[in-house]
Amino acid sequence: MSNFKELGVTNVFVKSLKEIGVKVPTEIQKLTIPVLLNSDIDLVGLAQTGTGKTAAFGLPILQKIDPSSSNIQALILAPTRELVQQIKKQLFKFTKYSDDKIFVEAVFGGEKIDRQIKALKRTTHVVVATPGRLIDLIERGEIDIKNIKTLVLDEADEMLSMGFKQDLNRILKYTNGKRNTWLFSATMPEEIKKIIKTYMSADAKRIEVNKNSLVNENITHLYIKTSISEKLNLLIKLLENRQRERGIIFCRTKAGTQKVAKLLKEEGFSAEALEGDMQQKERDKVMRAFKNKSLQVLISTDVSARGIDVHNLSFVIHHQLPENNEYYTHRSGRTARAGKTGVSIALILPNEVSKIKELQKELGISFKEINA
Repeated sequence: MSNFKELGVTNVFVKSLKEIGVKVPTEIQKLTIPVLLNSDIDLVGLAQTGTGKTAAFGLPILQKIDPSSSNIQALILAPTRELVQQIKKQLFKFTKYSDDKIFVEAVFGGEKIDRQIKALKRTTHVVVATPGRLIDLIERGEIDIKNIKTLVLDEADEMLSMGFKQDLNRILKYTNGKRNTWLFSATMPEEIKKIIKTYMSADAKRIEVNKNSLVNENITHLYIKTSISEKLNLLIKLLENRQRERGIIFCRTKAGTQKVAKLLKEEGFSAEALEGDMQQKERDKVMRAFKNKSLQVLISTDVSARGIDVHNLSFVIHHQLPENNEYYTHRSGRTARAGKTGVSIALILPNEVSKIKELQKELGISFKEINA
């Protein structure tokens, strides 16, 4: 199937997709949209960030909404404020030509809760939320999710690795058993398998994209052997060769991100750190600058990079390899989104070659060694 109409998407949505330049469905969209439109089932989707998941679950949700009912009919949970806002924005764009008004609200931490309570008093059909803020609103009696027909857990593995396990379990208990659950995850750790087993039907449909390769295949994986004392010079050299490109540098620690950002700024690079202790206002400011291209390089920890979705990033540099192999998938997946190509470069010490071999084996990718 080569277009959205053939997948069963109605004309009003096809028209808005065309307007935003989305004409050809991605693999995950081809596999999930017809299934979700034509049946009431639970679904597990194994797919990377940047593969078009929002439209894969968003279009079926919007098409199944009953606009004459003012109940909340669908709930989408995502790990970060950025991702929640982004999903809401996309759903809003999809509904541009819809005759019936479909109302979508976003709720997340870092914004005054009163404003969100006020917004929820209006008719709301779809709620997009971070788990923590949603629990707050449920406990205050400001939101009722008992009658939702569809629950989406987007980037479920990231929600768990960010410590939302208890919140997720509580939210899943608040919704009744009649809902369909659609879970999307880039990786399948044990905790995710537990959630699937506990809260989803035993015959949930499973869809895997790029089965043989957990990591996006448009990414070239490289590594360079170096020493601790030479790492920074190597980083400068790499960035000097990529002055017209934008990317993210990953460090393991918050102190590491601050140190690298400070040194790169001193060298005249347009760089900023993104780290956990930042006020939301500061984080938003840095992200705005990065999105509007006035900032070239973002230096981030694994946790701080959650939910970042910026298109046209040419490279990801691993100042240190992540502690957890799964994080490599998330890190490198920040580049080569929406069908573009990208490069992922790991700066490693000689004793870390075994770690590269481990990543190759576990993630089904191949690395090439280069000299800077």
